[in-house]
Amino acid sequence: MARKLKTYRTSLGFYDLAIAAPSMKGALEAWGAGSNLFHQGIAKETDDQGVVAATMAKPGVVLKRPAGSSGRFAEHSDLPTDLGDEDGGRKRSRRPEPKRRPAPKISEKDARKAAADFEREQKLRDAERHKEETARAKERAKREKLVARAQAALDKAQRQHEERAESLEAERAAIEKRIEAEDARWETEKDKLTKALRRARE
Repeated sequence: MARKLKTYRTSLGFYDLAIAAPSMKGALEAWGAGSNLFHQGIAKETDDQGVVAATMAKPGVVLKRPAGSSGRFAEHSDLPTDLGDEDGGRKRSRRPEPKRRPAPKISEKDARKAAADFEREQKLRDAERHKEETARAKERAKREKLVARAQAALDKAQRQHEERAESLEAERAAIEKRIEAEDARWETEKDKLTKALRRARE
């Protein structure tokens, strides 16, 4: 059975946000908040009649309006027009706090419909999040495959280099051994010929 929805409000960046959700956790997820705004005192449940009516008409949809304004909440909103004064400082809003009005009475039928609409919106968000996660996983797998292929090519080239270097080292050792043998042979022959030359001169 769908849970009864409540209306929650917060301010993030340039906007005031509102949503009809079954819980604070649901509101935080819909807002994409990275921390618990309710514990920080930045978000709260509201019974403002206009805000409740707007959110219940579109449960699960994040509605917004320029931060600090008293306009109506909607899916799309312009940026605030009073971001700062000529001196670069922020303007202080002097508008009085709106009078709290009792929450509008919502029939059981409308409440059930709003809760069902919220769950449908939640499923859409979950599906979109799953789609994004799947795309990221595919991209990560593709990148890992390319890395593995490049690493394999590097490892193969390294092995080939080591084999060639080992072969050349063996050839160099054999050549050095032949050079040593030739030097020894020459020393013997030179000594023999030198002695023959000395005898011929006597």
